Amino acid sequence: MRGLAQTGAGRRDGAPREPPAERCDLCNTTLPDDHRHMLHLVDRRIVCTCEACWALRSGDAEFRPTGMRELWLTDFDCDEETWAGFQIPIGLAFFMRSTVTDSVVAFYPSPAGATESELALESWERLVAANPVLEQLDADAEALVVNRMTEPAEYAILPIDRCYELVGLIKSRWEGISGGSAIEQAVPEYFARVRARAVVSS
Repeated sequence: MRGLAQTGAGRRDGAPREPPAERCDLCNTTLPDDHRHMLHLVDRRIVCTCEACWALRSGDAEFRPTGMRELWLTDFDCDEETWAGFQIPIGLAFFMRSTVTDSVVAFYPSPAGATESELALESWERLVAANPVLEQLDADAEALVVNRMTEPAEYAILPIDRCYELVGLIKSRWEGISGGSAIEQAVPEYFARVRARAVVSS
């Protein structure tokens, strides 16, 4: 996850610098590119882990292994009134059920990373009633990802680390105050990859 925000400076000889090796956030051992992730429940941050730490800490009250499902939701129902009830300033966000706060939390990208907003329960319940697939959303492990910046809007259920990946991707390309072309470039690329991998579900 950290690699998304890294921009390697060139060496004096002009050759690109190798990015630093990823390390386990819990024991500092070197990690392969396809390593596992966990969510720190209180801080709501993604933790990179080796296989040993993942197995050891999976039952820990402090951490939760990230989910595995990738579902592309083709018939998702979210009208303008329901979306307005979330009071999210942009049309791009992900929604996670938190066991720590016993609530649903929305996150949307910003220059500083993921901006957090706790939702009004009535708005979320209205969305769930219109889309029963959300009743099975795995708390702390996966999230509903919404992209209303395109037509038609795009919706998916993804592992929580994949959601934070989107935020990191935008942050790494952000320029100036407005962001420049960060969202314009990163979002379509990200959702194209999601759609290519995800299982289609109504």
